[in-house]
Formats: sequence, C-alpha cells, structure tokens
Amino acid sequence: MPERTEYPPGTFCWIDLGTTDLAGAKEFYGELFGWTFEDQPAGPDMEYAIVKLKGKDVAAAYQMNSEMMETGIPTHWLSYVSTADADATSKNAEELLGNIIQPTFDVHSVGRVAVLQDNVGAVFAVFQPGGHHGAQLVNEHGTLCWNEMGTTAANKSSEFYSKLFGWTAETQQMGEMNYTSFVNQGRPAAGMYVLTAEMLSQGIPPNWLVYFAVDDADATAAKVESLGGHIVTPLTDIPEVGRFAVAEDPQGGHFAFIKLVNPPD
Repeated sequence: MPERTEYPPGTFCWIDLGTTDLAGAKEFYGELFGWTFEDQPAGPDMEYAIVKLKGKDVAAAYQMNSEMMETGIPTHWLSYVSTADADATSKNAEELLGNIIQPTFDVHSVGRVAVLQDNVGAVFAVFQPGGHHGAQLVNEHGTLCWNEMGTTAANKSSEFYSKLFGWTAETQQMGEMNYTSFVNQGRPAAGMYVLTAEMLSQGIPPNWLVYFAVDDADATAAKVESLGGHIVTPLTDIPEVGRFAVAEDPQGGHFAFIKLVNPPD
C-alpha cells in the first residue's frame, strides 16, 4: 500500500475540492471512488469534509461560500505543494511575477497555507506541514497520482516553478505535442503541456489538473456518465504510461483519471 508519512518540499501533497454543492459532490465522488467523508469545522458556517479511503485521509471537499460564488469562482480542484516555509515561498512567488491570492494563514495545528497564482495565471496552493503532512495514501484506485499543468507559455512556466521549488524540466515529444515532466529531488513531480488554440477558444485558462489512479479506466468513464458527470477528453492511451480521460463532475469541476501501466510505489 503506497502510504505517505511525509512529503519532501516541492512535492504535491494534498488536493481539495471547492464546490457549489457539497452534498451532490459527496454523492458523486463517493459512488465513483468509494470515498467516505468526515466533516470538520473550518470556521463560521463552514465544514471541511476530509475524504477517507481505507481509513486514510486522501483529499478534502468544502462548500464554497456565497462570496466565492458571486465573484464567479467555479467548482474546482486545488493542488497543494509541500514547502518548508509558506511565507518565504509566497514572497518568492511574488518576486517571480506571480500573485498571492490568499495570504498565508494557519489551519489550526494542521499547517500553514497560502493560495498563489503563477506568472501565467494558474492557481495552486502551498502547504507548510504542522500536525498533518498531506494525503496519507496515493497512487491507488481513487487517490491522487499526478498533477498536470496546462500553460500558455512553457518557458515562462518552467522558469517560474524551477526557481520557486527547485524543479528541473525535462521535455519530450508525445504524439503531436511537447510534454514537460518536472522532477523534484530525483523523483517525478508534475507534468506540463501547452494549451491548444482549441482549448483557449473554449475559454480554458492556465490551470493545474488533478489525476486519480483507477483500476479500470473504461469502467470509471462509464460510471462518471451514469452518475451525472461528463467525459470531456475521451479515453486515450499513452504508450508505456496508461489509459486516461478528463472528466467533469455534475457541479462542473474538472479532474482526470488514469489506469497506469506501472503505478509508482
């Protein structure tokens, strides 16, 4: 079982879902991945639902408040990168022409968090662990296995994240596109590709996409549709990597799932 008790700085370590309908999201993802939810208070009139699988914390979900929805923030998955110092990382992000969306704050004794925007507009978060280190289980069915960025400027994005987290960028040809793999301390950290003209015409902004590991991509795709979701990018095979698709949940949140050929430990 690929359990995690720590994440080196510069590693994606947590994800959460901000949704317009928490009850609906619980029903959808609970049926899709076998998740259960443990509600925890997270401030006035807010519950932060910890996602459980096999008794382990694997993600979270929360109901967006009226202010967030009124400003047009859609249902979305947010990816968190582990850092030794959230305040210093936030400052560095600004110096690299990024933005601070939500300044650093303490989440009880869990850790210290900031929500940032990179130099092309993609939003992500950083997490300085305290009493919690992040997802306790990864790379198994229904758990996080990859984070991937769609960018409008590969060179700008590579420079930003390489300077912010110390990642190195390795680019290779994959079919008709160039795909960049970021490496952190010798291990794969994330992926990146350039958004196509068609994607941009559809209003897709620079973004970080979460991938969930699944045991059967075809069965998962069918289940997404049966539960009221939608397959956005049809099932596709990546040689020596796996079979994946991009989906949209009933509230409009986008995520990907993949049956990996060789799941990492």
